[in-house]
Amino acid sequence: MKTKVLIDLCLLNNLNTGLGQVSYNYGEAVSKAKADDLDITFLVPEEFVGKFGPQVSYIAVSKKYMYFPFLFPKFDIWHCISHRARYVPINFKTKVIFTIHDLVFHLRKGAHKKRTFHRTQRRINEMDCICTISNYVADDIRQHFDLRGKRIEVIYNGVKQFNVDQEKKPNFILSERPYFFTIGQITGRKNFFVLLDMMKLMPEYDLYIAGENFSEAAVQMKTKIETENITNVFLPGTIMEEEKIWMYGHSQAFFFPSLFEGFGMPVIEAMSFGKPVFSSIFTSLKEIGKNFSFYWDNFEPESMKTVVMNGISAFYAHPEKIETQKEYAASFSYGKNVNAYLNLYRKLALTKKTKISFFTLFIRYLTMIIK
Repeated sequence: MKTKVLIDLCLLNNLNTGLGQVSYNYGEAVSKAKADDLDITFLVPEEFVGKFGPQVSYIAVSKKYMYFPFLFPKFDIWHCISHRARYVPINFKTKVIFTIHDLVFHLRKGAHKKRTFHRTQRRINEMDCICTISNYVADDIRQHFDLRGKRIEVIYNGVKQFNVDQEKKPNFILSERPYFFTIGQITGRKNFFVLLDMMKLMPEYDLYIAGENFSEAAVQMKTKIETENITNVFLPGTIMEEEKIWMYGHSQAFFFPSLFEGFGMPVIEAMSFGKPVFSSIFTSLKEIGKNFSFYWDNFEPESMKTVVMNGISAFYAHPEKIETQKEYAASFSYGKNVNAYLNLYRKLALTKKTKISFFTLFIRYLTMIIK
């Protein structure tokens, strides 16, 4: 009898986020994988039903499942792509996997931080298997939470290999000036703000920061750009994938000064294009970037500029190292990522279910309907 697996891809509802992209690419890869011993169902927004082909089954997200979760078919394994998933099984026998991408309670303050911490601990208590996307996240969990003897499986994210033939030059590129590139939601944690003063010292280059730019951090950046007349930094907003391919491929270097990353997927994406990557040293970034990235150990503008200029010279002076970097980036394949998860599903199907009380299931149900 096949093991019945549900994979929660609800985060497809926002493809402009990192988790939205992870969900889409994971769904594509799973649907193409050879898993004849597994009966796989995707939980997806209604518009994605059938999107990944007939090799998998589908359940459309619906409020009826939120208020009456017992209407879900029975599954042996339930995998939530994020531990902040909205839907969770109300079943004593279903084994639950959560993938934890980062611990956002670090970013909260006061009572909100405390609530987020306790919610995460409650989720950890419910899990039969804890997965993380980096050793940094795994160590962070061990330091702050009670695992109750549970092991943590580290499975690195897959990173999509782009087809350069699909590139499209964005309309906002109006000059032939050399440019730097970065991408991500413009929030405080991404720390893009520190790039502005550095770019004032590099007037011969432009910088494009692509990503949602409606946050308070984005407003502050726009204000600084305007009031200080920084004419070589641009915030074009979200861009299409074809435009992203062009931006990576034609850039001089990629910047990623983030303060908080569970993985840092754009770092590997940029490396796959053979571009020098400059990042902060925080959280997971040194683990993922290894010795292929150049690192800022402070955000003083002159120091940052020196790291960039020295790094660019060193990088392009050794073409053989560029090929080694591309090979490293290619090692983060979705094939490897999906095979690791499929094997985990198989292994978990043979293990004993973590005991769970009726009270825990009831709290899980209340959490789901009031979230």
